[in-house]
Amino acid sequence: MQIDIYTSPLCGFCTIAKNLLIKKGLDFNEYDVLKNPSLKPIMIDRANGSTTVPQIFINKQHIGGCEQLFGLDQNGKLDEILSKK
Repeated sequence: MQIDIYTSPLCGFCTIAKNLLIKKGLDFNEYDVLKNPSLKPIMIDRANGSTTVPQIFINKQHIGGCEQLFGLDQNGKLDEILSKK
């Protein structure tokens, strides 16, 4: 399983999203777009034009941001996505 999350250290929603992933015991690759601005165009391309952080990908599937991640968790669909190999 590969989880990628594009973040910024100034983003509270990024921290909240990362905390949910940590709470679920998941490892993830964090890409800080403030520290490494060359990653932002890559994130935007992968996220179909979304420019805000966080942007979250599970097994190359674009999940969206913090709100979408929590929505998937609340309706049980996040665990379904995570259980797929």
